[in-house]
Amino acid sequence: MTSITSTLPTPGVLHGGAIQIQIDSAVDSLIALLPDPKRLTAAERRGIIARYSAVLEGNFIYWMTGALLSVKSEDAQAIIRENLHEEVRDCHPGMLRRFCISAHAVPTDSDAMALYRELSEVRRFVGRLSGVPTVVMMAFFEGFIQKFMGFLAQLAAEQGSTEQEYTDVHGVCDIAHTQELFRALEAETALNPPPAGTNLFEGVDLLTALIRGILTEARVPQGA
Repeated sequence: MTSITSTLPTPGVLHGGAIQIQIDSAVDSLIALLPDPKRLTAAERRGIIARYSAVLEGNFIYWMTGALLSVKSEDAQAIIRENLHEEVRDCHPGMLRRFCISAHAVPTDSDAMALYRELSEVRRFVGRLSGVPTVVMMAFFEGFIQKFMGFLAQLAAEQGSTEQEYTDVHGVCDIAHTQELFRALEAETALNPPPAGTNLFEGVDLLTALIRGILTEARVPQGA
């Protein structure tokens, strides 16, 4: 499988604007692969929602906490801490669970196991606590979620659900979260640049593989 980011050049000099352009391109390439929800079967729609929840509900806060522990810049720490505060204060995992219940797509053991290998790779990456690459990964993911919400809402609607709080909230708040994470990236690269030769997009590639796993049952073209 060809990595979405493998064809994107890593800038020789760290520059937040250049990194943002590459992240935006990676997000848009992935969004372009999404199928038409109306052409999916009920089982395929349920599977996408369930696998997405199996990944996000128990892992997003862990990933963002890893980002907080990995950065040294006070500005980056403050931005990430505020993101975490919102996730916990507003109980975003609970929002997601209600969304899944209403769409008849509560994750099963099979949904979780389908992504075990890819999710384990992301967890190991986050556990290395590499500041800049971890923030790059989270900026990519927030940007993806923001654009993915419309598709996810359509899946749920096709399942007969009227519970849209999760997709409504994240379709809006993740726009600000993405921009704030790019600010955190600028602050962290200024104070704590990674060693020469670091693959800044390793986490993006790992998350891309995980997202493709979420969409597998929708027959996303694997060579795209």
